[in-house]
Amino acid sequence: QVQVVESGGGLVQPGGSLRLSCAASGSIFRINTMAWYRHAPGEERELVASITSSGDTNYSDSVKGRFTISRDNGKNTVYLQMSSLKPEDTAGYYCRADVVDYGSFEYPGWGQGTQVTVSS
Repeated sequence: QVQVVESGGGLVQPGGSLRLSCAASGSIFRINTMAWYRHAPGEERELVASITSSGDTNYSDSVKGRFTISRDNGKNTVYLQMSSLKPEDTAGYYCRADVVDYGSFEYPGWGQGTQVTVSS
């Protein structure tokens, strides 16, 4: 089993910045892709950004140029640096880690989410 825990959310004014962190722990042989999703009430869940184990990144058009995803493989941690935040970025942000266990079984581990609210 893997535990995935996000942190770093909060209330920020438009134009401000926040840095989210997500740490995975437990029976982990390797983590392949790590990703951030967000879900706002009344809207569908959106893939915000993803990063492979080799560092290849992908972003949604809505955050490209404003958000940066990075990871520390030694710490099984992924980060999301968010800048130039807009009210429409308000959502619960969730981390997914594609974990490979010691039996070579791969499965997605999900965190409980951290709330980001952008408001003046």
